[in-house]
Amino acid sequence: MSRTPLIAGNWKMHKTGPEAVDSAKRLAQLSEGVADVDIMIAPTSLALPLVSQAVAGTQVRVGAQNLYFEKQGAFTGEVSGDMIRAAGAEYVLIGHSERRQFFGDTDALVCRKTRAALDAGLIPVVCIGETEKERDEEKTFFVLDKQVSDGLKGFGLEEIRTLVLAYEPVWAIGTGKTASVEQVEEVHRFLRKTLEEKFSGALAKETRILYGGSVKPDNVKDLMSIEDVDGALVGGASLDADKFINIIRYQ
Repeated sequence: MSRTPLIAGNWKMHKTGPEAVDSAKRLAQLSEGVADVDIMIAPTSLALPLVSQAVAGTQVRVGAQNLYFEKQGAFTGEVSGDMIRAAGAEYVLIGHSERRQFFGDTDALVCRKTRAALDAGLIPVVCIGETEKERDEEKTFFVLDKQVSDGLKGFGLEEIRTLVLAYEPVWAIGTGKTASVEQVEEVHRFLRKTLEEKFSGALAKETRILYGGSVKPDNVKDLMSIEDVDGALVGGASLDADKFINIIRYQ
């Protein structure tokens, strides 16, 4: 079954509103004519509506970096799925390793946020991955199985048809380290099999599984050549549109 690759840029806490708009417009210009690849950028919440307006009508789609699981209420500093959708986003990152590490996002919280994203009509990009210590202790597959099981607990098959998984080994994020082709191939095959066992073979074949972890123009082609890799979640290399386009045009 054909899965359209998704190349997503996570801008993290970078770029003011005007800077984000300039970068987004430049990326949209450079992306003209790109075929058979979905493109998404995730600016900060403050820049989200500005960027959405700036790329309207282009091939570039927009996502949020996080959301809260309640629709509204006395939750100072939080943003709901409905607010994100109204700002023009189609995607939302959930459970990024930095959210897990610095802000206490547990698998249970990831599950609630995923539910909120789907209820708001957003496409959740659920991030999973092991730390260097967990890999050294040969716990990679145990950790990933738990993150998938607990992060998607209680969901029916039809509910998560739009779900995107992003495997991001924590030890390879912002470190310059990249998992080897063999490591990525092994993990993505495991994740595909896990989806088949927990949900269905059809869902496993349909679900896009991205790789994230120091993806750059010089390694993206090798990563995308792996059968079960359906795109990339890119951090630092997505901040410069002229560099990011070389990842998007990996073919």
